[in-house]
Amino acid sequence: MPKVVFVLVPGLHLLDLAGPAQAFSSAANLGFDYELRYVAEQRSVPTHQGVPLSAETTWPELEKDDLLAVPGWHGHGPIGSRTARRLAGHHASGGTVASVCAGADALGRAGLLDGRRFTTHHALQDELERRYPKATLVRDVLYVTDDRVVTSAGIASGIDLALHLIALRHGHGAAARVARSMVVYARRNGDQPQASALLRYRGHLADVVHRVQDLIDDRFTEPLPLDALAASAGVSVRTLTRRFTAATGLTPLRYQQLLRLERAEQLLAEGSTLEAAAHTVGFEDARMLRRLRGRASADHTRRSSRAG
Repeated sequence: MPKVVFVLVPGLHLLDLAGPAQAFSSAANLGFDYELRYVAEQRSVPTHQGVPLSAETTWPELEKDDLLAVPGWHGHGPIGSRTARRLAGHHASGGTVASVCAGADALGRAGLLDGRRFTTHHALQDELERRYPKATLVRDVLYVTDDRVVTSAGIASGIDLALHLIALRHGHGAAARVARSMVVYARRNGDQPQASALLRYRGHLADVVHRVQDLIDDRFTEPLPLDALAASAGVSVRTLTRRFTAATGLTPLRYQQLLRLERAEQLLAEGSTLEAAAHTVGFEDARMLRRLRGRASADHTRRSSRAG
């Protein structure tokens, strides 16, 4: 069972902790094994909101699949050298470390920001950029991943970070189900400014449509005939098409294509060829992917023209 170990610092913000903790707890409730632990340099940890928290002072044994996460805090909130060594050691052994808001400062003190890209709350960007000149600050994004160092902006962005990590481990469909259980219908992917298609079209209350979206999210790289989708929801093809379009503004096929396109763009950004990305997301060749990318580019140009 992977452990998610939160490192608590005096003055921490409750939502910096509660958001990602809820996401991983919800994932565990859905059958994805996680064990949540809370450690600190002292047993009682005061929070900025006035609610004291209890934590362990003995660290659990960590494996490389475990996650160390540092929620943000108000004020100086320094970590000790022992905690800094723990953070650096876990990363050196192949583990992932993450931060929310001012938690990036803890990663910096551990030497984990040097030579890497990172982000933090907008109010702290200038300060941390000066403090860690060997790091590259990425401004005004929700989260950034660089070599198993995952940093996020402030407060609620910890939820986005947790959903991203759940998606990496269990797939985008799992992250969408966790988000739905938390009634979270908006999430940006990585350091991109746009909302993820997985959640952008979840802001409705049509349960039949949600169930079909869950299926498409899990299997978007596979052929998904409309009649099979309708049968899975216990409705007719005509009823599914009508309800799906009314709830999302898209047909089921168009929704699946958007998921494929979004995943293909991620693969291309990571260095994949167009042909390889097309095959990975379920297209027989690159022609359809080229067509969808062209359509998306044209739509973006039209929106930009209208906005100008």
